[in-house]
Amino acid sequence: MTYDKIAVIGKTDNIMGFKAAGVEVFAVNGSDEARNVLHTIARKGYAVVLLTEDLAVDMTETLNRYKTQAYPAIIPIPTAKGSSGIGIKGIIEDADKAIGSDLLFR
Repeated sequence: MTYDKIAVIGKTDNIMGFKAAGVEVFAVNGSDEARNVLHTIARKGYAVVLLTEDLAVDMTETLNRYKTQAYPAIIPIPTAKGSSGIGIKGIIEDADKAIGSDLLFR
């Protein structure tokens, strides 16, 4: 399978701008629906999935499951209301695991 597609999952008002950039958008109403969409598109050749932080915060177990797979890379992004910090927290945790210590944000 070729992994060459990018998608964004979120509530309509937070993601429609991505459509203009050629990214496939999946509008959902909540984290349960987002989880189902994520499982579906993960099997369809998406290399990158952008997921709004407001949904990602309730999907920790699901996101951890996908961290062990090469594709798709799931990246939490802020909503129009701002960032909750979950995206950068995940980057810090992943870097800490890879490096073995907190070299980035000490």
